[in-house]
Amino acid sequence: MSFSKDVKEELSNQINSARHCQIAEVAAIISLCGRISISVRDEYMIKIHSENLTVARKFQNLLIAAFDVRPEIIVRQKKYERNIVQTSELRSDMEETLKKGNIYIAIVKQSDVAKNILKATRLITEYGDIKENLSIVDNIVVQNTCCKRAFIRGSFISSGSISDPSKAYHFEIALPTRPKAVQLRDMLKVFGIEAKIVQRKRYFVVYLKEGSQIVDLLNVMEAHIALMNLENVRILKEMRNSINRQVNCETANINKTVAAASKQVEDILFIKELIGFGELDEGLEEIATLRLAHPEASLKELGQLLSVPIGKSGVNHRLRKLSIIADNLREHKEEKL
Repeated sequence: MSFSKDVKEELSNQINSARHCQIAEVAAIISLCGRISISVRDEYMIKIHSENLTVARKFQNLLIAAFDVRPEIIVRQKKYERNIVQTSELRSDMEETLKKGNIYIAIVKQSDVAKNILKATRLITEYGDIKENLSIVDNIVVQNTCCKRAFIRGSFISSGSISDPSKAYHFEIALPTRPKAVQLRDMLKVFGIEAKIVQRKRYFVVYLKEGSQIVDLLNVMEAHIALMNLENVRILKEMRNSINRQVNCETANINKTVAAASKQVEDILFIKELIGFGELDEGLEEIATLRLAHPEASLKELGQLLSVPIGKSGVNHRLRKLSIIADNLREHKEEKL
């Protein structure tokens, strides 16, 4: 099971005890997955279409809790466009039948019940007209902070996804119109979450790419198990990254030391070949001899090997003098040529 599916499974089994929050979540699901029809006899019907079982299950559980209504559930085989299950209850023993590739349709056929739900969610006007695009923009059902949490949760279950955090940090919710995307982005901002919007084909995607922001959003949606799992992954990734940085730093330092030692040996051999060590003072001759004998030794180790031990800066000073002498000899040799 994917991380995104785990999060939705956790949220699908979670029903807020406050009815106004239940209604806010119903509003989100209908707004993003719903279709409303009005017959010539002014009879209302609500249909929720989704390829995700958790959407149908959550919608069913919310309607039972908020309106004491159990919608009819139809499971359609997408490939053959035929119904394979028609029931009033989604049960765990139906999981084998309810597999990937199906379309799940939750239907409220009773006109008075459907109209009552639409009025409660403010998705129809006081005159019974359907709001354009099932608009929830400026909808009073999401005025309270707790209802905003519920609405965000319903939006994610309906059309959201989250990447496996061990691979990448990416959270998104796809919405059909820009006003809906802007409203959702502004809701997230209430909780200190700075989301961005990008248009992808005919959808407007509200997304996050920072691990800490996704953690905060899981907390807002009250997906606490998923939050802990993501935090565990973040800790492991940060530890791994820290170790990698340390190893890279140490490797770079080793490479730098080896390169410097190789240049020092090259300079000393050039001096030895051209003029020998006889013209060097005692301190330079000793450090030159030691460097040739111990090309892999650090400056500190070379300092300890001297007849009169000195520190790293002293060793570095002598080796730099040898380098200057070698450079001067090279220039003199080139001038003669």
